[in-house]
Amino acid sequence: MKKSNVGFLLLTVFVLTFLFPATGLSKEKKEDFETPSHVLTISKENTFPNATEDQEVIEPSELTQELMDGLKIKIENPDLIKMLNESTINPSPIALGYRGMVFIGRWPLNYESLETTINWEYQQINKNELNNLGGESDQKINYVQQEEKEVKGALTNKIANPDDIKSMMLIKSKEKTKLPLAYHTVIGKNTKKDNSYAVPTDKHATLDSYAPAVNEKGQVTFGEVYIQLKGSKKSLVVKNVTKQGIGAWIPIQDHVSFSYNVK
Repeated sequence: MKKSNVGFLLLTVFVLTFLFPATGLSKEKKEDFETPSHVLTISKENTFPNATEDQEVIEPSELTQELMDGLKIKIENPDLIKMLNESTINPSPIALGYRGMVFIGRWPLNYESLETTINWEYQQINKNELNNLGGESDQKINYVQQEEKEVKGALTNKIANPDDIKSMMLIKSKEKTKLPLAYHTVIGKNTKKDNSYAVPTDKHATLDSYAPAVNEKGQVTFGEVYIQLKGSKKSLVVKNVTKQGIGAWIPIQDHVSFSYNVK
């Protein structure tokens, strides 16, 4: 290739890169967790008082933080951090030549969130109907919960230490979505909302209501955790590290999605 052609090609690439720096290069997916207009909160109207599923924040002690800082693998499991906080490790300063390994179990160490989406019609919870066939004027239909409805979330596949993993997934999902999430929520009977929909004459209307939920997908890192003692020094050792994919459905507490249909 002639030098002039090479120079022209380089100039073209530079100009295109300058003008369209992000075109076709970015694979980052923007996640939108904004609540749509047809989804309303019922936290004040719900006749069943749901308990907020707050996750206990476990802060590592000074010793636990020191032990975790020596690892390349992140430890985020609150139960493991709590157990390390409660452990007493005091090697003798004169224990020259002493060596020991204490096995404290195989643990889920951390959860990495890879995809978080929302199904605003995760589970139908109610149906209101109004028949205005033969009516002389427009009428209105409102949301009234006919029966108490329980909505449960769950992991989508089997995995060891499910409770620890559900806890870590809930923490990550709440951080990402900023929504009131819980694996269990209830919509009480006779819960009402002021939103109304016009039903014209000679029409039949249905107002379907749904409980929304977050679909969380990611990866759990497992490892065998040991406390290693060498003389007066102590450290954490993680062996036989594996990763496993996992998913979960986590309902959005005290929110209802509405779908209005007229025929």
